[in-house]
Formats: sequence, structure tokens, C-alpha cells
Amino acid sequence: MYAVIKTGGKQYRVAPGDTVRIESSAHEDGAITFSEVLAVSSEEGKFENDLNGAKVLAEVVQEGRGEKILVFHYKRKKQYKKLQGHRQNFVEVKIKEILVGGKSFKASQA
Repeated sequence: MYAVIKTGGKQYRVAPGDTVRIESSAHEDGAITFSEVLAVSSEEGKFENDLNGAKVLAEVVQEGRGEKILVFHYKRKKQYKKLQGHRQNFVEVKIKEILVGGKSFKASQA
């Protein structure tokens, strides 16, 4: 069982119990609801036809900043160099439940 969600301009393939790092987004009380569900599959190779009201529920595990990326601009023969660093904010979420067509798929408690 998995779903494809879209958040922060990117698409993620998630299943109940997965932990995913997404770009920072607003959340309330440590819970996030993804309502932009692009595809849901309960069996391998078969997809749900009706995605109206489909949701993916997740809980926030942690927030933080990613590894530093160095951006280096250089123009030869012009004596121009510029070095700049960037760290992207992220939210790590654990997928709890996928709701589609009145059915609920939860992470197995093992």
C-alpha cells in the first residue's frame, strides 16, 4: 500500500510507517495532513480511480536544517569569485495513515 503526495513542489512515494524529510511546512500540534494526493495503490500495479477526499495523515518527528551546500560563482579573466553557503530547512514526518474512498490504511504495529 502506498500513495504519491505532492508538497513543497516535489512528489514523494509514501507508505504507512515510512519516515520522509520534506521541505518546511506549517503544522499544528505535530500533525500534518497532505490533501494533494496524486495516486494511491493498494496492490502492485493497480491504482484507485476515485481520489476525491483522499488524505495522508502524518506526525512530525523532528525539524532541522540540512547539510550545507556551497554555491561558488566564478568568472575567469574578470577577477570575480563569490562563495555562498545554503542550508535548507526540513521537517521529518512519519506517515501514520492513508485515507481514500472511505478506506483507511494504517501502519502495522510490530
